[in-house]
Order: sequence, then structure tokens, then C-alpha cells
Amino acid sequence: MYKNLSPGAVGISGETRQIMQWAKEAGFEGVDLNAGEAARSPEAVKDLYAEFGLRVGGFGLPVDFRKDEDTFSEGLAKLPALAAAAQAVGCTRCPTWITPASDELDFSANFEQHRRRLKACAEILKDHDIWLGLEFVGPKTSRAGKRYEFIWNMKGMLELAEAIGTGNVGLLLDAWHWYTSHGTVDELKALRGEQVVYIHVNDAPEGVPVDEQIDNVRRLPGATGVIDIGAFLRCMDEIGCTAPVTAEPFSPELNQRDNAEAARLVAASLDKIFQVAGLR
Repeated sequence: MYKNLSPGAVGISGETRQIMQWAKEAGFEGVDLNAGEAARSPEAVKDLYAEFGLRVGGFGLPVDFRKDEDTFSEGLAKLPALAAAAQAVGCTRCPTWITPASDELDFSANFEQHRRRLKACAEILKDHDIWLGLEFVGPKTSRAGKRYEFIWNMKGMLELAEAIGTGNVGLLLDAWHWYTSHGTVDELKALRGEQVVYIHVNDAPEGVPVDEQIDNVRRLPGATGVIDIGAFLRCMDEIGCTAPVTAEPFSPELNQRDNAEAARLVAASLDKIFQVAGLR
């Protein structure tokens, strides 16, 4: 596992060279890939990673599989070029999230649509040695008011990955969603390292019952101790996980800082949780 920066997840913006400089100075070991930029100039992007001594994190799945068929098909047609560019830069991880409820599709129809569409994506990614990571969204509040529940926990997402059947589909495992879905340490220990494609870390506000937590109201990793991040990371280490560890706190505090300071705060939070877990 390595400390990875996803600039957009913590409100950092700028040109890639500048982002990499901020990341390097703050102590990150990796940075997520801008696949669009890589498609325009893969060698230049690859050289930037080498120049700053940074590892390639992941790139978000650039296909909107949640809407109508035409939108999905249009995005899918662009995926081979983006996947080829990511491969040229050395990126092997492509995460995305799954909406945990629907007003239109019941569970069976929703499962089949996800299986079919994500299989088409996974097959293209597999041609370029890239794993697809699927994130379940755990909070009960994210499903409230919807007509049909869909997958919202680890067990269900692993079942979808298995049904896709391409052999390169695993989890985007988020500590927040593990906590809010009432996940257990035993579930983490039952995973194989390669099943964890990408990791999000964060913390939860104090004094809020787990079923009342709201998805976009989070804290920096290790800020409150509500989420047992030490146990979470130790389990990942024990199963041999090598995924990038990326903060996704949705923190208003970071938006009030300049980019360099935000990078330092996020890196410090990752250092803290690795120390809590006894891994650094």
C-alpha cells in the first residue's frame, strides 16, 4: 500500500506538473492519473511521474453506465483509447462507484444492467491489464426515500464482481462505506489482496449514530477515531493488499487552504493513520 493523492477528492486543482510537485513535497508516494491528459501525451505524463519519483494511482472509470443506453454506449466507445493511454503510463487500476438504490429499476433488473454494462467495460480494461474497482455506498441515508434498494455492502459487491466474470474486477474499498454498511473485520480478513483494487480512507463525525451518517459529511482520516482505521489498514496489510491509499474526506477545511497546504494536511492525516495501524 502507498500514500496516494487524488487531487479532486481533496479540492486540489492545477496543472499536472504543479500537482505532482505539491504531492512530492508533502510526502505522497503516488498521484492519480488524469486519463484525458495521458491520452493526449502518454509519454510526457509518464516522464512526469518518473521525474517526481511518484507511482501512478488510478483513474476514474470514464464511462457513465448509470444513465440511458446511448450515454453508456457513447462513453464505452471512448474507453479503449483512454485505457491504452493509461496502460502506456503504467496505470493498472480504474475505480468507480455503484449507486445503492433506484426509483426505476428493481434489484434484479438493476443487477443485470450493471453486470452487462460493467462487463463490457471490464473486458476493455482487461485488454490493457487494468483492474476495475467497484465501490459500494454504505450509508442508510443514501438509500432512504428510494423505491428499490440496490447493492450497498461488500458481500453484494463481491457477488456483482463475480457475476461480471472477467477476472479483473474487485473492490474500491472505502473505510467510510465499510463502517456505514456495518462491515466487520472478519469480512476484511476474508478478502484476497488482489480483490482490493483501490482504497479510500476518511473518518466520521462524532456523536452521530451510524445509520444517520450522511455520505458527504466526513472528516479527515484519523480525525475523530469513529472509524477503526487501524484495524482496517492492518487487515489490508495482512491480506497482502498493494492498493493506493487515498483520502476522500469531503472536508470544508481543505477548501479553505491553498493547494500546497491542503496537500500537506492530507499527507499528514495519512501518516497518522499508518502510524495508528503500526505500519510505518
